[in-house]
Amino acid sequence: MFKIDGFFTSGWVFDEYEHELKNRYQMINIGILLSTAGLVYGIIGNYLRGLHILIPLELVILCMNFIMFFALRKYRNFFEFFAIIITIQYTFLFLFLIYVSDPHDLKHLWIFTYPIILLYFQKTLKALYWLLFILLMLIIAPFQTFIEIQYSIFQISYLSFVLIIISIIIYFYKKKIDEAKVTILEQQNMLKNFNSELERQVKDKTTQLIKLNESLEIKVEQKLEELRKKDQILEMQSKQAVMGEMISMIAHQWRQPLSTITLQIANLQLKHMLEKERRCRDVDEALTNISNTIIYLSDTVDDFQTYFRPNKEMVSIEIHELFQRALNFAQSRLQDSKIKISIKRDKDIVLKIYINELIQVILNILNNAIDAHNEVKPSNPTIVMDVTDDDEYVFISITDNAGGISDEHLLHLFTPYYSTKGKNGTGLGLYMSKMIIEKQFGGEIEVRTSTLGSTFIIKIKKNSN
Repeated sequence: MFKIDGFFTSGWVFDEYEHELKNRYQMINIGILLSTAGLVYGIIGNYLRGLHILIPLELVILCMNFIMFFALRKYRNFFEFFAIIITIQYTFLFLFLIYVSDPHDLKHLWIFTYPIILLYFQKTLKALYWLLFILLMLIIAPFQTFIEIQYSIFQISYLSFVLIIISIIIYFYKKKIDEAKVTILEQQNMLKNFNSELERQVKDKTTQLIKLNESLEIKVEQKLEELRKKDQILEMQSKQAVMGEMISMIAHQWRQPLSTITLQIANLQLKHMLEKERRCRDVDEALTNISNTIIYLSDTVDDFQTYFRPNKEMVSIEIHELFQRALNFAQSRLQDSKIKISIKRDKDIVLKIYINELIQVILNILNNAIDAHNEVKPSNPTIVMDVTDDDEYVFISITDNAGGISDEHLLHLFTPYYSTKGKNGTGLGLYMSKMIIEKQFGGEIEVRTSTLGSTFIIKIKKNSN
């Protein structure tokens, strides 16, 4: 693609410290083009006017222009040489206009462009020498006897004076431009230095941020490790608390069956003492009752053993069977109360889950509901366990009518070690329930409460994998 700027700089690339040289290249190319245009115009004009004597000279100068135009694009080191040639060419041309032209033709006006050409083709000191030379040639023009000129001494003096004035004006104008360029370059250098310093500071800050980020990552990892250890401690304390509750439940669960076995044995002994002969039917009946009671106790032990077994195997189970297992654990707490627990069953819903963990969550909520009923003692204490589902999730709800949860307690409901039961509570049940549902099941627990009662809604995926 053609570029004007590259054309006038002869296709050379200049760095920021070569503005002066770049300007001189531009002026020389402009001078060559204008000179070529003037020569072509002169050749055509002289041919039409019949002044064929000047055409060969103009053709020679035109060829020199073409040679310099292309040579400037190939030999950068010859710039000063070409600048001298063009300066000589223009000096000769302007002197020729004065010596041979008529003042009425006004061709002498071209000489006033000479200071511009000098200041851009030559350096300042050399330009002064060339200006003095052309002034000298102008001054001696009326006095020399070789060529008769048409200009008077006054006209030559006037031209020389105006040429000096224009040269001074152009010199100071160029000087101001050069000073402005120097100032611009200084400002550009200052800006570059500022940018370099800014880049250095940004690099330093980036390095500091990287180190700070690495330090923060280490600290975050340490904090995470501390939180993991804390969670492990809380989980262990929760399991110990649950184990304590389970032992209490076992005691309640076994007290009645053991009393039954003791009573059966006592009856047999009493009958044996009163009746010398024991009836086989009574003995069989008593032994059957004792056997059934022992089987019940064995099943209870299996249930508790399964609950505390530390396996992490996911098992498929129907959700209502899970409700019944949790209810069996809490059954001993319901013997002396009038609390009615009902399980709604609209359809069978099968889950693949960690059974023991979900039983622990349901049992925690169930025990809290029983405690709330024992404290409030409503007229018709009821706990309802229900479950619904959609394509992806299962929603387990446990609802009581124990008067609801106050705003003060609701705010800290899942906070560890926060308990409303005084010395009888650990404050870990609901916290661990929340952790189990969120971390192991990827679900969530929601609480809805009113003055009538509270509903805990457990949302988990059907397949917790």
